[in-house]
Amino acid sequence: MTFFVVGVSILFLVGLIVWMKVEPFIAFLLTSIAAGLFLGIPLESISGSIQRGIGSLMGALVIVIVLGAMLGKVVADSGAAQRIALFLTESFGERRLQWSIALTAFIVGIPLFFNVGFVLLIPLVFAVSNQYKIPVMVVGIPMLAALSVTHGLLPPHPAPVALVAQFDAHMGTTLIYGLTLAVPTVILAGPFLGKLPFFRTIQVKPLAAFSAEPKPIEQLPGLLNSLFTALLPVFLLIALSLLGLNFPEEHAAYGWIVFFSDPNVVMLLSLVWATYSLGLRRGQGMGSIMEGYGTAVKDIALILLIVAGAGAYKEVLMDSGVSAQIGASLQQLPVNPLLLGWLIAAMIRISVGSATVAALTAAGISSPLVAGGGVDANLMVLAIGTGSLIFSHVNDGGFWLVKEYFNLSIKQTFLSWTLLETAVAVIGLGGVLLLDLFV
Repeated sequence: MTFFVVGVSILFLVGLIVWMKVEPFIAFLLTSIAAGLFLGIPLESISGSIQRGIGSLMGALVIVIVLGAMLGKVVADSGAAQRIALFLTESFGERRLQWSIALTAFIVGIPLFFNVGFVLLIPLVFAVSNQYKIPVMVVGIPMLAALSVTHGLLPPHPAPVALVAQFDAHMGTTLIYGLTLAVPTVILAGPFLGKLPFFRTIQVKPLAAFSAEPKPIEQLPGLLNSLFTALLPVFLLIALSLLGLNFPEEHAAYGWIVFFSDPNVVMLLSLVWATYSLGLRRGQGMGSIMEGYGTAVKDIALILLIVAGAGAYKEVLMDSGVSAQIGASLQQLPVNPLLLGWLIAAMIRISVGSATVAALTAAGISSPLVAGGGVDANLMVLAIGTGSLIFSHVNDGGFWLVKEYFNLSIKQTFLSWTLLETAVAVIGLGGVLLLDLFV
């Protein structure tokens, strides 16, 4: 009966979001209350479970997500991302344009959210397509692959950060594993997939309204400054994580390493540097910079609420004891737990549309598998992350973003963007299972 209730609660959540168009945060709250009632949690305790779930999860990740949005804002507004894009495109040359676009999007996609990186790079894709007379989707597929992979697998993006917190994984280790998986996934789903003759047959004319004018070159920051600032969180997380492995806990420096390798501290230090290097040092006033940061926070407010709602739902499942029952039952199945986590995320993604909702809901259901010690927490983050990207279709905002910006028909969007997302998910799963053999 308990499994039936959980299944119905997921269908209820899907129905609220997909069919009734209820805001996901409200849908999560309603689903959490309904699940708590039917799973036997005392009426007076349901509200407490919801508050604990929201508080514990948000406390672990709100700083990273908010500071990450601010960092992405200053990188975009200053022209640093445009500088990186221009350098890579010029360096690779005409024959390797797909590789230059993929690498550009990968670098830009680490600090920027998918939507921000997409809007920022789409003028570059259109410009390259027009200059070299290449079909738009041949250039666009590598960009979309890189942005999608970084969004689903790499901190400081919301879903990976939230999954790390839920599974009590290690942010630095997850980032290292994520980069190891992300690079070949981007290569296979980007430049290689983009070479299929089919994509050359998609003849579309991008809408002029979406072809934003780039900044004049003389107004752009320097290349080294742009690269260093955009990638500083990645450098710090990896370097400090590796450094921490060489110091025992009793060493005097260990405490300092742990402190500075904390993702919250890393993001704060990176943002302070970006504020100076891309803002104050280039003559921008502090008031103007802070106004941009305020705008960035407004842009991610709904993402934070979705994450909070998922935390509430997870806590209800935990407090009712059902989550442990599900974990115990799943552990009896002759299936790799990483594959199970991927499948759960994939099914929710197809049903709900949002990759973030799919990842966080799957995390709540899969958490007993990790708590039982039968699977590496860092790899489970990646398994769920890849599963949450599969088969984007009409219930996903990203589907319509791609359709409208590239001026595609719905059929063309299915045959390009949806195919790409499915390829990323399947290739990512294979990479996770391969990593599991060596970790």
